[in-house]
Amino acid sequence: MISEIGHFIGGQFVAGNSNRHGPVFNPATGEETGCVCLGNAADIQAAVDAARQALPGWANTTPLRRAGVMFKFKYLLEQNVDKLSAILTAEHGKVLADAAGEIERGIEVVDFATAIPHLLKGEFTENIGTHIDSYSLRQPLGVVAGITPFNFPAMVPMWMFPIAIACGNTFILKPSERDPSASLFLSELLTEAGLPDGVFNVVQGDKEAVDALLTHPDIAAVSFVGSTPIAQYIYHTGCAHNKRVQALAGAKNHMVIMPDADMDQVTDALMGSAYGSAGERCMAISAAIPVGDAVAEELVERLVPRVQALKVGPGSDPQSEMGPLVTKQHYEKVRSYIDLGVDEGADLLVDGRTYVPPQGYEDGYFLGGTVFDNVTRDMRVYNEEIFGPVLVISRVPDYPSAVKMIHAHEYANGTAIFTRDGDAARTFASTIDVGMVGINVPIPVPMAFHSFGGWRNSLFGDHHMYGPEGVRFFTRQKTVTTRWQSGITAGADFLFPTMK
Repeated sequence: MISEIGHFIGGQFVAGNSNRHGPVFNPATGEETGCVCLGNAADIQAAVDAARQALPGWANTTPLRRAGVMFKFKYLLEQNVDKLSAILTAEHGKVLADAAGEIERGIEVVDFATAIPHLLKGEFTENIGTHIDSYSLRQPLGVVAGITPFNFPAMVPMWMFPIAIACGNTFILKPSERDPSASLFLSELLTEAGLPDGVFNVVQGDKEAVDALLTHPDIAAVSFVGSTPIAQYIYHTGCAHNKRVQALAGAKNHMVIMPDADMDQVTDALMGSAYGSAGERCMAISAAIPVGDAVAEELVERLVPRVQALKVGPGSDPQSEMGPLVTKQHYEKVRSYIDLGVDEGADLLVDGRTYVPPQGYEDGYFLGGTVFDNVTRDMRVYNEEIFGPVLVISRVPDYPSAVKMIHAHEYANGTAIFTRDGDAARTFASTIDVGMVGINVPIPVPMAFHSFGGWRNSLFGDHHMYGPEGVRFFTRQKTVTTRWQSGITAGADFLFPTMK
Protein backbone atom coordinates (compact mmCIF):
# COMPACT_ATOMS: atom_id res chain seq x y z
CA MET A 1 0.00 0.00 0.00
CA ILE A 2 1.34 3.43 -0.95
CA SER A 3 0.91 6.05 1.78
CA GLU A 4 0.51 9.76 1.15
CA ILE A 5 3.08 11.88 2.99
CA GLY A 6 2.06 15.49 3.51
CA HIS A 7 3.07 18.58 5.47
CA PHE A 8 2.81 19.64 9.11
CA ILE A 9 1.67 23.24 9.39
CA GLY A 10 0.26 25.05 12.41
CA GLY A 11 0.02 21.85 14.43
CA GLN A 12 -1.92 19.97 11.74
CA PHE A 13 -1.04 17.34 9.13
CA VAL A 14 -2.18 18.73 5.78
CA ALA A 15 -2.01 17.72 2.13
CA GLY A 16 -1.19 21.26 0.99
CA ASN A 17 -2.11 23.34 -2.02
CA SER A 18 -0.04 21.72 -4.73
CA ASN A 19 -1.17 18.93 -7.01
CA ARG A 20 2.44 17.78 -7.50
CA HIS A 21 3.70 14.59 -5.88
CA GLY A 22 6.89 12.54 -5.82
CA PRO A 23 7.48 8.83 -5.21
CA VAL A 24 9.19 7.46 -2.10
CA PHE A 25 10.91 4.08 -2.37
CA ASN A 26 12.22 1.36 -0.11
CA PRO A 27 15.86 1.28 -1.29
CA ALA A 28 16.29 -2.36 -0.30
CA THR A 29 13.49 -3.62 -2.55
CA GLY A 30 13.02 -0.85 -5.10
CA GLU A 31 9.32 -0.85 -4.19
CA GLU A 32 7.38 2.42 -4.15
CA THR A 33 6.04 2.78 -0.63
CA GLY A 34 4.97 6.41 -0.41
CA CYS A 35 3.78 9.42 -2.31
CA VAL A 36 5.08 12.73 -0.95
CA CYS A 37 3.32 16.03 -1.51
CA LEU A 38 5.62 18.56 -3.17
CA GLY A 39 4.89 21.94 -1.66
CA ASN A 40 4.62 25.24 -3.49
CA ALA A 41 4.73 28.93 -2.56
CA ALA A 42 1.22 28.75 -1.09
CA ASP A 43 2.29 25.96 1.27
CA ILE A 44 5.35 27.96 2.32
CA GLN A 45 3.11 30.97 2.89
CA ALA A 46 0.80 28.90 5.08
CA ALA A 47 3.78 27.72 7.13
CA VAL A 48 5.13 31.27 7.43
CA ASP A 49 1.71 32.51 8.56
CA ALA A 50 1.53 29.80 11.22
CA ALA A 51 5.09 30.52 12.36
CA ARG A 52 4.50 34.28 12.50
CA GLN A 53 1.33 33.80 14.52
CA ALA A 54 3.15 31.58 17.02
CA LEU A 55 6.25 33.77 17.23
CA PRO A 56 5.27 36.46 19.77
CA GLY A 57 4.03 33.98 22.34
CA TRP A 58 6.97 31.62 21.89
CA ALA A 59 9.63 34.36 21.86
CA ASN A 60 8.16 35.71 25.12
CA THR A 61 8.11 32.27 26.73
CA THR A 62 10.83 32.13 29.35
CA PRO A 63 14.02 30.31 28.34
CA LEU A 64 13.50 27.90 31.21
CA ARG A 65 10.08 26.86 29.87
CA ARG A 66 11.45 26.53 26.36
CA ALA A 67 14.19 24.31 27.79
CA GLY A 68 11.49 22.25 29.50
CA VAL A 69 9.96 21.40 26.13
CA MET A 70 13.37 20.30 24.88
CA PHE A 71 13.79 18.09 27.96
CA LYS A 72 10.47 16.38 27.24
CA PHE A 73 11.32 16.06 23.55
CA LYS A 74 14.66 14.44 24.43
CA TYR A 75 12.88 11.93 26.66
CA LEU A 76 10.38 11.06 23.91
CA LEU A 77 13.17 10.60 21.38
CA GLU A 78 14.95 8.21 23.70
CA GLN A 79 11.72 6.23 24.14
CA ASN A 80 11.18 6.00 20.37
CA VAL A 81 14.64 5.23 19.01
CA ASP A 82 13.55 1.85 17.62
CA LYS A 83 10.49 3.27 15.87
CA LEU A 84 12.35 6.21 14.37
CA SER A 85 15.24 3.94 13.33
CA ALA A 86 12.80 1.72 11.42
CA ILE A 87 11.44 4.79 9.60
CA LEU A 88 14.96 5.85 8.61
CA THR A 89 15.93 2.39 7.41
CA ALA A 90 12.73 1.94 5.40
CA GLU A 91 13.23 5.16 3.41
CA HIS A 92 16.99 5.74 3.44
CA GLY A 93 18.27 2.16 3.52
CA LYS A 94 20.92 2.50 6.23
CA VAL A 95 21.28 -0.38 8.66
CA LEU A 96 19.29 -0.14 11.88
CA ALA A 97 22.36 0.25 14.11
CA ASP A 98 23.54 3.19 12.00
CA ALA A 99 20.07 4.72 12.13
CA ALA A 100 20.08 4.46 15.92
CA GLY A 101 23.51 6.11 16.01
CA GLU A 102 22.21 8.96 13.86
CA ILE A 103 19.35 9.53 16.30
CA GLU A 104 21.74 9.45 19.26
CA ARG A 105 23.89 12.18 17.74
CA GLY A 106 20.76 14.26 17.14
CA ILE A 107 19.68 13.77 20.74
CA GLU A 108 23.02 15.22 21.83
CA VAL A 109 22.08 18.52 20.18
CA VAL A 110 18.66 18.46 21.85
CA ASP A 111 20.48 17.88 25.15
CA PHE A 112 22.70 20.90 24.40
CA ALA A 113 19.58 22.99 23.68
CA THR A 114 18.18 22.24 27.14
CA ALA A 115 20.93 24.50 28.51
CA ILE A 116 19.51 27.50 26.65
CA PRO A 117 18.93 29.62 29.80
CA HIS A 118 22.69 29.59 30.32
CA LEU A 119 23.59 29.89 26.64
CA LEU A 120 21.49 33.04 26.17
CA LYS A 121 23.14 34.92 29.01
CA GLY A 122 24.68 38.18 27.85
CA GLU A 123 27.46 40.33 29.26
CA PHE A 124 27.18 43.13 31.82
CA THR A 125 29.54 45.90 32.82
CA GLU A 126 28.64 48.15 35.74
CA ASN A 127 29.76 51.77 35.77
CA ILE A 128 31.31 51.61 32.31
CA GLY A 129 31.16 55.39 32.53
CA THR A 130 30.13 57.56 35.45
CA HIS A 131 26.70 56.23 36.51
CA ILE A 132 26.46 54.35 33.20
CA ASP A 133 25.96 50.58 32.85
CA SER A 134 26.12 48.50 29.67
CA TYR A 135 24.82 45.03 28.92
CA SER A 136 24.13 42.78 25.94
CA LEU A 137 21.18 40.56 25.04
CA ARG A 138 20.80 37.68 22.59
CA GLN A 139 17.34 37.74 21.04
CA PRO A 140 15.63 35.47 18.48
CA LEU A 141 15.65 36.33 14.79
CA GLY A 142 12.00 35.44 14.14
CA VAL A 143 10.84 32.88 11.56
CA VAL A 144 13.76 30.73 10.41
CA ALA A 145 14.08 27.74 8.09
CA GLY A 146 16.13 24.59 7.59
CA ILE A 147 16.71 22.70 4.33
CA THR A 148 18.12 19.24 4.99
CA PRO A 149 19.59 16.34 2.95
CA PHE A 150 18.56 12.73 2.45
CA ASN A 151 21.52 11.12 4.17
CA PHE A 152 20.58 12.08 7.76
CA PRO A 153 16.82 12.71 7.78
CA ALA A 154 16.67 12.85 11.59
CA MET A 155 20.09 14.04 12.77
CA VAL A 156 20.67 17.00 10.45
CA PRO A 157 17.26 18.60 11.18
CA MET A 158 18.14 18.17 14.86
CA TRP A 159 21.37 20.07 14.23
CA MET A 160 19.11 23.04 13.50
CA PHE A 161 15.64 23.24 14.99
CA PRO A 162 16.28 22.37 18.67
CA ILE A 163 18.67 25.32 19.02
CA ALA A 164 16.58 27.64 16.86
CA ILE A 165 13.41 26.86 18.80
CA ALA A 166 15.10 26.96 22.22
CA CYS A 167 16.41 30.43 21.33
CA GLY A 168 12.82 31.62 20.80
CA ASN A 169 12.48 31.40 17.02
CA THR A 170 9.79 29.58 15.09
CA PHE A 171 10.94 27.09 12.49
CA ILE A 172 10.04 25.74 9.04
CA LEU A 173 11.75 22.51 7.95
CA LYS A 174 12.04 21.47 4.30
CA PRO A 175 13.38 17.89 4.46
CA SER A 176 14.57 15.80 1.56
CA GLU A 177 11.70 14.52 -0.54
CA ARG A 178 13.55 11.17 -0.83
CA ASP A 179 12.97 10.20 2.84
CA PRO A 180 10.36 12.60 4.23
CA SER A 181 8.61 10.55 6.93
CA ALA A 182 11.11 11.08 9.75
CA SER A 183 10.34 14.81 9.82
CA LEU A 184 6.66 14.14 10.44
CA PHE A 185 7.46 11.72 13.26
CA LEU A 186 9.66 14.37 14.86
CA SER A 187 6.75 16.84 14.62
CA GLU A 188 4.54 14.37 16.48
CA LEU A 189 7.07 14.07 19.29
CA LEU A 190 7.49 17.85 19.53
CA THR A 191 3.72 18.27 19.83
CA GLU A 192 3.60 15.60 22.51
CA ALA A 193 6.42 17.41 24.30
CA GLY A 194 4.22 20.50 24.59
CA LEU A 195 5.52 22.67 21.77
CA PRO A 196 2.79 25.17 20.78
CA ASP A 197 1.22 24.89 17.35
CA GLY A 198 3.06 26.81 14.64
CA VAL A 199 6.45 26.86 16.37
CA PHE A 200 7.64 23.89 14.28
CA ASN A 201 6.36 23.31 10.74
CA VAL A 202 7.28 20.90 7.95
CA VAL A 203 6.79 21.60 4.26
CA GLN A 204 7.77 18.77 1.95
CA GLY A 205 9.00 19.64 -1.48
CA ASP A 206 11.68 20.17 -4.08
CA LYS A 207 13.26 23.26 -5.65
CA GLU A 208 9.93 25.07 -5.86
CA ALA A 209 9.55 24.96 -2.07
CA VAL A 210 13.22 25.83 -1.58
CA ASP A 211 12.95 28.92 -3.75
CA ALA A 212 9.84 30.04 -1.91
CA LEU A 213 11.76 29.82 1.39
CA LEU A 214 14.80 31.64 0.04
CA THR A 215 12.82 34.56 -1.36
CA HIS A 216 10.15 34.96 1.33
CA PRO A 217 10.57 38.36 3.02
CA ASP A 218 9.42 37.11 6.44
CA ILE A 219 12.03 34.36 6.79
CA ALA A 220 15.04 35.77 8.60
CA ALA A 221 17.55 32.94 8.27
CA VAL A 222 18.13 29.70 6.37
CA SER A 223 20.30 26.79 7.43
CA PHE A 224 21.30 24.20 4.83
CA VAL A 225 23.28 20.97 4.49
CA GLY A 226 23.86 19.38 1.08
CA SER A 227 26.05 19.34 -2.02
CA THR A 228 28.36 22.22 -2.94
CA PRO A 229 26.52 23.43 -6.08
CA ILE A 230 23.23 23.61 -4.17
CA ALA A 231 24.94 25.19 -1.14
CA GLN A 232 26.32 27.94 -3.35
CA TYR A 233 22.86 28.53 -4.79
CA ILE A 234 21.25 28.57 -1.33
CA TYR A 235 23.86 30.95 0.03
CA HIS A 236 23.85 33.48 -2.80
CA THR A 237 20.07 33.45 -3.27
CA GLY A 238 19.36 33.74 0.44
CA CYS A 239 21.89 36.52 0.95
CA ALA A 240 20.48 38.37 -2.07
CA HIS A 241 17.16 38.37 -0.24
CA ASN A 242 18.69 39.77 2.98
CA LYS A 243 18.73 36.53 4.93
CA ARG A 244 21.32 35.16 7.28
CA VAL A 245 22.53 31.93 5.65
CA GLN A 246 24.71 29.03 6.73
CA ALA A 247 25.23 26.43 3.99
CA LEU A 248 27.30 23.33 4.69
CA ALA A 249 28.45 21.71 1.48
CA GLY A 250 30.41 18.85 -0.08
CA ALA A 251 33.53 17.02 1.00
CA LYS A 252 36.37 14.76 -0.02
CA ASN A 253 37.83 13.78 3.32
CA HIS A 254 41.42 12.50 3.38
CA MET A 255 43.01 10.11 5.87
CA VAL A 256 46.79 10.42 6.08
CA ILE A 257 48.38 7.13 7.15
CA MET A 258 51.87 7.58 8.56
CA PRO A 259 54.51 4.81 8.57
CA ASP A 260 54.22 4.43 12.35
CA ALA A 261 50.42 4.07 12.36
CA ASP A 262 48.69 1.08 13.96
CA MET A 263 47.54 -0.66 10.77
CA ASP A 264 44.89 -2.75 12.52
CA GLN A 265 43.39 0.49 13.81
CA VAL A 266 43.70 2.07 10.36
CA THR A 267 41.91 -0.79 8.63
CA ASP A 268 39.07 -0.81 11.14
CA ALA A 269 38.74 2.96 10.85
CA LEU A 270 38.60 2.90 7.05
CA MET A 271 35.99 0.14 6.99
CA GLY A 272 33.63 2.13 9.20
CA SER A 273 34.33 5.57 7.79
CA ALA A 274 34.35 4.67 4.09
CA TYR A 275 31.49 2.16 4.01
CA GLY A 276 29.24 3.08 6.90
CA SER A 277 25.88 4.32 5.63
CA ALA A 278 27.03 3.16 2.17
CA GLY A 279 29.44 6.09 2.09
CA GLU A 280 26.55 8.58 2.04
CA ARG A 281 28.10 10.85 4.66
CA CYS A 282 29.67 14.26 4.25
CA MET A 283 32.24 13.14 6.83
CA ALA A 284 33.03 9.79 5.20
CA ILE A 285 36.69 9.08 4.54
CA SER A 286 36.75 8.70 0.76
CA ALA A 287 40.49 9.19 0.13
CA ALA A 288 43.20 7.22 1.93
CA ILE A 289 46.69 8.76 1.68
CA PRO A 290 49.36 6.23 2.75
CA VAL A 291 52.80 7.78 3.18
CA GLY A 292 55.32 5.56 1.39
CA ASP A 293 54.86 2.47 -0.77
CA ALA A 294 55.51 0.11 2.13
CA VAL A 295 52.58 1.61 4.03
CA ALA A 296 50.42 1.48 0.91
CA GLU A 297 51.20 -2.17 0.24
CA GLU A 298 50.43 -3.16 3.82
CA LEU A 299 47.20 -1.16 3.71
CA VAL A 300 46.08 -2.88 0.50
CA GLU A 301 46.99 -6.31 1.88
CA ARG A 302 44.88 -5.73 4.99
CA LEU A 303 42.03 -3.74 3.52
CA VAL A 304 41.08 -5.66 0.36
CA PRO A 305 39.94 -8.88 2.06
CA ARG A 306 37.97 -6.86 4.60
CA VAL A 307 36.10 -5.00 1.87
CA GLN A 308 35.50 -8.21 -0.06
CA ALA A 309 33.96 -9.71 3.10
CA LEU A 310 31.74 -6.69 3.81
CA LYS A 311 28.22 -7.87 4.62
CA VAL A 312 25.92 -5.94 2.31
CA GLY A 313 22.17 -6.40 2.61
CA PRO A 314 18.87 -4.83 3.64
CA GLY A 315 19.20 -2.40 6.50
CA SER A 316 16.52 -4.24 8.46
CA ASP A 317 18.74 -7.34 8.67
CA PRO A 318 20.85 -7.17 11.87
CA GLN A 319 23.62 -9.06 10.04
CA SER A 320 24.03 -6.33 7.42
CA GLU A 321 27.00 -4.00 7.81
CA MET A 322 26.04 -1.82 4.83
CA GLY A 323 22.68 -1.25 3.19
CA PRO A 324 21.64 -0.01 -0.26
CA LEU A 325 22.03 3.44 -1.74
CA VAL A 326 19.09 5.77 -1.29
CA THR A 327 17.61 5.87 -4.82
CA LYS A 328 18.05 4.21 -8.19
CA GLN A 329 19.31 7.51 -9.63
CA HIS A 330 21.98 7.79 -6.96
CA TYR A 331 22.91 4.12 -7.42
CA GLU A 332 23.44 4.73 -11.13
CA LYS A 333 25.50 7.86 -10.41
CA VAL A 334 27.84 6.07 -7.99
CA ARG A 335 28.13 3.10 -10.34
CA SER A 336 29.09 5.46 -13.16
CA TYR A 337 31.98 6.75 -11.03
CA ILE A 338 33.32 3.20 -10.77
CA ASP A 339 33.14 2.97 -14.57
CA LEU A 340 34.91 6.33 -14.76
CA GLY A 341 37.71 5.30 -12.41
CA VAL A 342 38.44 2.29 -14.61
CA ASP A 343 38.44 4.51 -17.70
CA GLU A 344 40.80 6.98 -16.00
CA GLY A 345 43.35 4.23 -15.35
CA ALA A 346 43.00 3.72 -11.59
CA ASP A 347 43.62 0.18 -10.32
CA LEU A 348 40.27 -1.36 -9.33
CA LEU A 349 41.10 -3.68 -6.43
CA VAL A 350 37.52 -4.42 -5.31
CA ASP A 351 34.62 -3.95 -7.71
CA GLY A 352 31.30 -3.23 -5.98
CA ARG A 353 29.43 -3.61 -9.25
CA THR A 354 29.76 -7.39 -8.98
CA TYR A 355 27.70 -7.57 -5.79
CA VAL A 356 24.63 -9.81 -6.07
CA PRO A 357 21.78 -8.92 -3.67
CA PRO A 358 20.12 -11.69 -1.62
CA GLN A 359 16.95 -13.34 -2.85
CA GLY A 360 13.97 -11.04 -2.59
CA TYR A 361 16.10 -7.89 -2.89
CA GLU A 362 17.15 -8.16 -6.52
CA ASP A 363 15.56 -4.79 -7.34
CA GLY A 364 17.24 -2.96 -4.46
CA TYR A 365 19.86 -0.26 -4.99
CA PHE A 366 22.85 -2.26 -3.80
CA LEU A 367 26.53 -1.79 -4.57
CA GLY A 368 29.34 -3.59 -2.82
CA GLY A 369 32.30 -1.83 -1.27
CA THR A 370 34.76 -0.58 -3.88
CA VAL A 371 38.49 0.20 -3.64
CA PHE A 372 40.68 2.00 -6.20
CA ASP A 373 44.47 2.14 -5.84
CA ASN A 374 47.06 4.40 -7.50
CA VAL A 375 44.55 7.21 -7.92
CA THR A 376 46.17 10.45 -9.02
CA ARG A 377 45.25 14.06 -8.41
CA ASP A 378 44.05 14.64 -11.97
CA MET A 379 41.38 11.91 -11.82
CA ARG A 380 37.74 12.83 -11.31
CA VAL A 381 37.26 9.94 -8.88
CA TYR A 382 39.76 11.76 -6.67
CA ASN A 383 38.55 15.31 -7.17
CA GLU A 384 34.79 14.84 -7.04
CA GLU A 385 32.53 13.82 -4.16
CA ILE A 386 31.15 10.37 -5.08
CA PHE A 387 28.97 9.99 -1.96
CA GLY A 388 28.96 6.21 -2.11
CA PRO A 389 30.93 3.16 -0.96
CA VAL A 390 33.97 3.99 -3.09
CA LEU A 391 37.39 4.47 -1.44
CA VAL A 392 40.33 5.82 -3.43
CA ILE A 393 43.92 5.24 -2.37
CA SER A 394 46.41 7.92 -3.44
CA ARG A 395 50.00 7.08 -2.60
CA VAL A 396 52.49 9.80 -1.61
CA PRO A 397 56.22 9.55 -0.85
CA ASP A 398 56.26 11.72 2.28
CA TYR A 399 54.24 13.77 4.77
CA PRO A 400 54.66 17.15 2.98
CA SER A 401 53.22 15.59 -0.17
CA ALA A 402 50.15 14.42 1.75
CA VAL A 403 49.59 17.91 3.15
CA LYS A 404 50.04 19.43 -0.30
CA MET A 405 47.32 17.13 -1.69
CA ILE A 406 44.87 18.10 1.02
CA HIS A 407 45.53 21.81 0.62
CA ALA A 408 45.15 21.62 -3.16
CA HIS A 409 41.67 20.10 -2.96
CA GLU A 410 38.63 22.36 -3.27
CA TYR A 411 36.96 20.76 -0.24
CA ALA A 412 38.12 21.19 3.35
CA ASN A 413 35.39 19.64 5.44
CA GLY A 414 37.17 16.99 7.50
CA THR A 415 40.45 15.11 7.58
CA ALA A 416 42.33 12.65 9.77
CA ILE A 417 45.85 11.48 10.46
CA PHE A 418 46.76 8.11 11.91
CA THR A 419 50.10 8.08 13.71
CA ARG A 420 51.78 7.26 17.01
CA ASP A 421 53.96 10.39 16.74
CA GLY A 422 52.63 13.17 18.96
CA ASP A 423 54.72 15.82 17.22
CA ALA A 424 53.39 14.84 13.78
CA ALA A 425 49.84 14.77 15.10
CA ARG A 426 50.13 18.17 16.77
CA THR A 427 51.70 19.74 13.70
CA PHE A 428 48.98 18.28 11.47
CA ALA A 429 46.16 19.49 13.73
CA SER A 430 47.52 23.02 14.04
CA THR A 431 48.60 23.63 10.44
CA ILE A 432 46.24 21.66 8.18
CA ASP A 433 43.84 23.93 6.27
CA VAL A 434 40.68 21.94 7.05
CA GLY A 435 37.74 22.73 9.31
CA MET A 436 37.53 19.47 11.32
CA VAL A 437 40.51 17.27 12.17
CA GLY A 438 40.79 13.78 13.63
CA ILE A 439 43.88 12.37 15.30
CA ASN A 440 43.48 8.59 15.09
CA VAL A 441 39.77 9.37 14.76
CA PRO A 442 38.40 8.79 11.25
CA ILE A 443 35.17 10.77 11.49
CA PRO A 444 35.89 13.83 13.67
CA VAL A 445 32.30 15.03 14.06
CA PRO A 446 32.30 17.41 17.05
CA MET A 447 30.10 16.76 20.04
CA ALA A 448 27.05 19.00 20.34
CA PHE A 449 28.72 21.50 22.70
CA HIS A 450 31.30 22.27 20.01
CA SER A 451 30.38 23.32 16.45
CA PHE A 452 30.41 21.54 13.09
CA GLY A 453 31.67 22.96 9.81
CA GLY A 454 34.36 22.86 7.16
CA TRP A 455 36.36 25.43 5.20
CA ARG A 456 36.80 26.46 1.56
CA ASN A 457 34.07 25.00 -0.68
CA SER A 458 32.68 22.90 2.17
CA LEU A 459 31.01 25.88 3.87
CA PHE A 460 29.32 29.07 2.72
CA GLY A 461 28.57 31.61 5.41
CA ASP A 462 30.20 32.80 8.60
CA HIS A 463 28.73 30.36 11.11
CA HIS A 464 29.38 26.69 11.75
CA MET A 465 26.45 24.54 12.85
CA TYR A 466 25.08 23.71 16.30
CA GLY A 467 27.05 24.28 19.51
CA PRO A 468 27.95 27.89 20.45
CA GLU A 469 28.01 28.87 16.75
CA GLY A 470 24.45 27.58 16.40
CA VAL A 471 23.25 29.83 19.21
CA ARG A 472 24.96 32.81 17.59
CA PHE A 473 23.48 31.98 14.20
CA PHE A 474 19.89 31.78 15.47
CA THR A 475 20.09 34.92 17.62
CA ARG A 476 21.14 38.52 17.17
CA GLN A 477 22.93 40.63 19.72
CA LYS A 478 21.52 43.81 21.20
CA THR A 479 23.65 46.07 23.40
CA VAL A 480 21.96 48.38 25.91
CA THR A 481 23.64 51.37 27.58
CA THR A 482 21.81 52.91 30.54
CA ARG A 483 22.22 56.03 32.67
CA TRP A 484 19.95 57.08 35.50
CA GLN A 485 19.47 60.53 36.97
CA SER A 486 21.95 60.40 39.83
CA GLY A 487 24.99 62.58 39.14
CA ILE A 488 23.80 63.99 35.78
CA THR A 489 24.73 67.64 35.27
CA ALA A 490 22.54 69.98 33.24
CA GLY A 491 23.45 71.09 29.74
CA ALA A 492 23.83 69.60 26.28
CA ASP A 493 27.06 67.88 25.25
CA PHE A 494 27.81 68.16 21.52
CA LEU A 495 31.00 66.12 21.56
CA PHE A 496 31.09 62.52 20.37
CA PRO A 497 30.12 60.49 23.46
CA THR A 498 32.97 58.90 25.43
CA MET A 499 33.05 57.17 28.79
CA LYS A 500 35.76 59.35 30.36
